[in-house]
Amino acid sequence: FWCIEAYLEQLRGVERVVSGYAGGSTERPSYEQVCGGNTGHAEVVQVHFDPRVLSYADLLKVFFIMHNPTTLNRQGADVGTQYRSIVLTENEEQAATARAVIQELQPHFDKEIVTEVAPLTVFYPAESHHQGYYRTNPERAYCQSVINPKLSKMREYFKGHLKAV
Repeated sequence: FWCIEAYLEQLRGVERVVSGYAGGSTERPSYEQVCGGNTGHAEVVQVHFDPRVLSYADLLKVFFIMHNPTTLNRQGADVGTQYRSIVLTENEEQAATARAVIQELQPHFDKEIVTEVAPLTVFYPAESHHQGYYRTNPERAYCQSVINPKLSKMREYFKGHLKAV
């Protein structure tokens, strides 16, 4: 969730991004439990945004383009159901929008989009040291080698949607 948090925070209209866990059955899981792969939860972000500035569909398009939605239970070197591509929705309108965006973007991918669309039941914020990870740890190797290249890609593809620096 560090990558997703870092680039979604750059978008105009995004007011707050909270890293956390959802989609599973374990109550109040810890990072270690989620990483163990037995909670059913995925590492996710909760996004608070102004729909007058950024539509839900556009937010989803950024999400799909900035991660790999075609790999099952994997993001980069991270493997397991906790790394699955998932969109958790608050209502049927959001679910329908997510499915429509997937259908719209599918022709732009060589493989099938395997992103799960499911109702959000409960969201557990991650521990405080995971919040704003890139902002507070830009010198860390992960930030330098993984997040920075993605931010460069985002600045190239979505420059019209970014907050002023």
